[in-house]
Amino acid sequence: MQVLIVEDDAALGVFLEKGLKLEGHEVTRVEDGEAALERARQDRPDLMVLDLSLPKKDGVEVLEELRGELDGTAVLVLTGRSMVEERVRCLNLGADDCLLKPFSFHELTARCRALLRRKERFADPVLRQAGVELNRMERRVLHGGQHVELTVKEFSLLEYLMRRPGRCVSRAELLREVWQMSPDAGTNVVDVYVNYLRRKLGAVSVAEDADGHSVIETVRGEGYRVRVTAAKKPVARIGNYAASAAMAGA
Repeated sequence: MQVLIVEDDAALGVFLEKGLKLEGHEVTRVEDGEAALERARQDRPDLMVLDLSLPKKDGVEVLEELRGELDGTAVLVLTGRSMVEERVRCLNLGADDCLLKPFSFHELTARCRALLRRKERFADPVLRQAGVELNRMERRVLHGGQHVELTVKEFSLLEYLMRRPGRCVSRAELLREVWQMSPDAGTNVVDVYVNYLRRKLGAVSVAEDADGHSVIETVRGEGYRVRVTAAKKPVARIGNYAASAAMAGA
């Protein structure tokens, strides 16, 4: 799972980051409220571990701003504030759980696992973007309704990119998270597998891609991203004319 740690105590933040990575999660760490808002909106993590006492923006302010925006993100609040009212306020603002400092790391990881299990139980196993449908439970990929046969590593690469639609993912990140290799490894395996995916997805004729755009876009000098599909406007038909629903009242 993708976890965002928001903790201004560098030593504690690094400790949490290392521990959650050992649990098998993909972890990002920031140290202030403004950075937390930016990364949460950009990455849409599965879990946010949020300290309340933060510079720039307090953790409560972060919760208030994100309320309703990130329904798919579970939030575990860390706080040294012992007042029950403070924890109740956080829960009312959308936090899923609160943990009082100082805490046992074993308890924190157990709570994280519980929140992530709950999220997985209700999460949609199907990712959809740019005409591609990826079913994580059945390990099946459709493009334009047609089955695409992928290897295990091709599937993992596509899933990683599709979980971050529109976000540029660097080659170093893909090496680290998909291949579990050092980002400094002198290999072009990422580019090779992206080309494999493009060929297999491109072999399927899809009207949505008739403009020549690839499902996986290259961001020059940065990495790769899955193309975000623009929402299509509904069409209202009047007699022999088709008009955008937005214009129907004109």
